[in-house]
Amino acid sequence: MENIDQIKLIVEGCLRKDRRSQEAFFKMFYGKMMSVCLRYISDRDSAQEVLQDGFIKVFDKLEHFDFRGSIDGWLRRIISNTAIDAIRKAKRNPFLTDNDNDFKQLAENELEKKDNLIYMELKAKVAMDEIQKLSPAYRTVFNLYVFEEYSHKEISEILGISEGTSKSNLSKAKVNLQNRLSIKFSKIEE
Repeated sequence: MENIDQIKLIVEGCLRKDRRSQEAFFKMFYGKMMSVCLRYISDRDSAQEVLQDGFIKVFDKLEHFDFRGSIDGWLRRIISNTAIDAIRKAKRNPFLTDNDNDFKQLAENELEKKDNLIYMELKAKVAMDEIQKLSPAYRTVFNLYVFEEYSHKEISEILGISEGTSKSNLSKAKVNLQNRLSIKFSKIEE
């Protein structure tokens, strides 16, 4: 973990528009913030574009960061909001449509049996790969709820959808993940 004094020096350099400081800041947080982008954007090239746009916003807003909270959390919020904006631009409002048929494939009693079991068996790499394969609507709500710890009310405000749609998309994302991961894990066990 980076020393807070070192981060403060780098931030001060960024505020002076020092290119070396900006490069050091970018390199320091690139990996963590790229993983945030990849939770929302499945295509790596598009995720990198979103990350670059996000860092432009970070540098524009850096003077407002006061070091009272975590810089990681502050960055993650800007980067995740940038990813959400990119999704909105890519598709008018995919959060209101249900184009995914995976939800209909599992019987309700199977869902109840496996709901909690799958999350205990998740392995980070496999899970992230499968999360990236979710539709943008499901992936975005899932990320905001699970990783960013937003409430359904906050998600509905951020995405301009109803709380019910947020809950529905989360439920469907979980079902899709459960189905895909159970298939993946059964192949691993063979």
